[in-house]
Amino acid sequence: MTGNMKAHTEYLWFNTARKREMVHITPQIEAIVLASGVEDGLCFVSPMHITAAIYVNDHESGLIEDIDEWLEKLAPTGPDYRHHQTGEDNGDAHLKSLLLHHETTLPVTNGRLDLGPWQRIFYAEFDGLRRKRVIVKILGI
Repeated sequence: MTGNMKAHTEYLWFNTARKREMVHITPQIEAIVLASGVEDGLCFVSPMHITAAIYVNDHESGLIEDIDEWLEKLAPTGPDYRHHQTGEDNGDAHLKSLLLHHETTLPVTNGRLDLGPWQRIFYAEFDGLRRKRVIVKILGI
């Protein structure tokens, strides 16, 4: 396939109701890919905040709860982080974001996201209750 390279950028905005929240965003990403006009390329999705993550996994409520509990065990909410000596209170959120993927790059084939049968895209917020954004950049032909 040959043609001119296209680039398309959009932003998604979130203001979660809870400090920690997993938001299913596959439909929004699919719509952005469709709007881009890219037939063959890559879709890059990244939160523009260091206390959030983007990950790909199954959209199943038990698994989402398991992921949240696993993250809390590895980086528990609490006051015992050196980061808090700077006046911050979100040390655990920084560590949780490192445990998941900060961003993901997904294939675009025939003008659509090319996901496996159970793959869905999630925005993981670990320091919410305020407005944050995610960049979605589509590159291809």
